[in-house]
Amino acid sequence: MRTVFFGALFLAVACTPAFAQSGECVIKGNVNTRGERIYHVPGQKYYEETRIQASHGERWFCSEQEARAAGWRRSKV
Repeated sequence: MRTVFFGALFLAVACTPAFAQSGECVIKGNVNTRGERIYHVPGQKYYEETRIQASHGERWFCSEQEARAAGWRRSKV
């Protein structure tokens, strides 16, 4: 179990690959039209509109550290 901090919100999540892919984790890993791997956290501008399509290589992450370690960057907006 790991505690994840988003602003004033703490979430306790089990960060395993199966757990992340089940949609239980809240960070959205999106691949844009140029093939850039970008992650979105709750509260960011395009978070709600972002949809995860595993067939495009997109995925869920349980922490920003996990996303960065996998080679994704945080959304700039």
